[in-house]
Amino acid sequence: MGGKISMAAFFVVLAANVLQSTDGATYKVGDSTGWRVPTNIDFYEDWADDRVFFVGDVLVFNFTTGKHNVAVVTEAAYEACNTTDTITIMCNGPARITLNRTGDFYFICTVPGHCSAGQKVRVKVKNGNGHAAAP
Repeated sequence: MGGKISMAAFFVVLAANVLQSTDGATYKVGDSTGWRVPTNIDFYEDWADDRVFFVGDVLVFNFTTGKHNVAVVTEAAYEACNTTDTITIMCNGPARITLNRTGDFYFICTVPGHCSAGQKVRVKVKNGNGHAAAP
């Protein structure tokens, strides 16, 4: 009987690991800094470059409602800090965005002067599950 229970427990743990590995990772944009005007203009670019993002991952933009926002924009709007041509904008913090496709995603803050001061981030999203648990 003890062998059947331990084998059943093994399969429950294995199934839990398989189910867990299909979930995306959650990233707090800027880590403890959050989503604000950075002191270093390359802060968010450096933050994103240190990570690998996959379809299904979630970005959490922690900011104070009324002081910042997060907008999804095109590459051209990102490069020019064009705050009038947004795809979507979230004004209530924290904002959660699920990365639902491969390719580049572009995010900016549309509060005047914030994007040009470095409050923008591009993330490159890959296909697959890079967060799977080791066997």
